[in-house]
Amino acid sequence: MAVPVKKISKSRKGSRRAHDSLASVNLSTCPQCSEPRKPHHACPKCGYYKGREVVSVSEE
Repeated sequence: MAVPVKKISKSRKGSRRAHDSLASVNLSTCPQCSEPRKPHHACPKCGYYKGREVVSVSEE
């Protein structure tokens, strides 16, 4: 079984983990209903994408 020869220092460990954090989600506004939505995705509220309805959303 492999065993590390030397201890990994806190700074080296932190430098390796510097890019492991989660990025926040970028949101844009829907031109149809002005709700926040992900870019290049259909709007979850109205179902429109690029000016046309691509997903039928039932209203409750």
